[in-house]
Amino acid sequence: MNRDRLQFYALYLTRFAGGFGFITLVTLLPDYIETLDPTGVSVFGLFTLGAGFVIGMYTTGFTLAQTVAVVPLAWAGDRFDKGKILVAVLALGTLSYALFPLVDSSLAFVGARALQGVAVTGAGLMSLALVGELSDVGTRANNIGKANAARFAASILGSLSAGALYDAAGFTPVFAVIVVLMTVATVTLWVLLEPDHTRIAGFPFSDLALNRRILTIASFRTQYAVAVTLVRTWVPIYAGLSAAGGGLAYTSLAVSLTVVAEKFTNMLFQPKTGGLSDEYGRALFVFVGGGAYGLVALAVPFSPAIGAAFGLPETYPVLGPLSAAFLPLVGLSGLLGVADSFREPASMALFADEGTDDGGVASSFGIRELLWRPGSVVAPLLGGWLMTEVGMSWVFYVGGASAITGVFSFLAILTYDFGPSALTEW
Repeated sequence: MNRDRLQFYALYLTRFAGGFGFITLVTLLPDYIETLDPTGVSVFGLFTLGAGFVIGMYTTGFTLAQTVAVVPLAWAGDRFDKGKILVAVLALGTLSYALFPLVDSSLAFVGARALQGVAVTGAGLMSLALVGELSDVGTRANNIGKANAARFAASILGSLSAGALYDAAGFTPVFAVIVVLMTVATVTLWVLLEPDHTRIAGFPFSDLALNRRILTIASFRTQYAVAVTLVRTWVPIYAGLSAAGGGLAYTSLAVSLTVVAEKFTNMLFQPKTGGLSDEYGRALFVFVGGGAYGLVALAVPFSPAIGAAFGLPETYPVLGPLSAAFLPLVGLSGLLGVADSFREPASMALFADEGTDDGGVASSFGIRELLWRPGSVVAPLLGGWLMTEVGMSWVFYVGGASAITGVFSFLAILTYDFGPSALTEW
């Protein structure tokens, strides 16, 4: 086996470990909401924060830390050895996951998630930058698709094991598994990854921020961030939260299955759709995938009605009593994964193309992250407010609408700046 292939495998293992840890927190979020009781959080005893705000901060604390970390980490990736930085942030991630079993308050949970956010951002930026840099143009989206497939495979295993382990033994064993996996990934990367000799002087963000293709896709990405953050965060909340909170009150294992459905289909399709975007261009896949995601998101609140209309079962072996909404919710979650599998590798490859051509692939992915941050920071707070003040369904209505307006904004600007044929030529 040649050295380049071993480097790719080490990077795929890094994506696997990161995905495993990330999805564990998403899967167990309803349990943390129930355990930590977000209704009684006060600030220095002066005033009490609303439950919707605190629930939003469980995710916004993570995304705020990511936002702060993007620019310095991306700059460091272009200026120094990306591999060494990746090893360092993996070690930081290992520490953050070791802290979660010790969390006993909402404030401590938000702090641990902030530390996790820095580590996840660094690992994502450096691993994708290295995959993009090591790949030829004709294989770039395919290799990125494989890297993402590894992350989704971990998400599947993480969701299932998190739900089962938590139901059996609580939080501690779940995070013990993550710490071991992160440690193995860190050591493997340290041993197999060759030194990165690429050095970009100055501040590549300034040039790439004015890149016309990046500016064009920014019109889509800033809005799509709201859609994905709302939908990915609230599907498991909707499935696991009590009926009084607007949810379906499913067990942790059932919640895991709803999350796994999206990850499995995304994992299954991404290498293939990435290869197709290498052959046929990027923009069409972004448009079709983003639009389909929005339409499916709009249908999520109708899963109980769909189940009732088809007379679907309300009790299942192993899972026990659930509701008729279970199969429709799992199916819709799977369709969300199919839709996003068209969008994600094409979008990532576009940023890798521009960063490689103009110098500063880490900064290019950094800009990609920054475009995501405003929506991902605001969306959880908006979702918490919508859930508690308007209704759970409106989280998905707003998420779906954001994806649809995003793809049509992208199409309009793309056509205006690059011509009517640009959708199939990029």
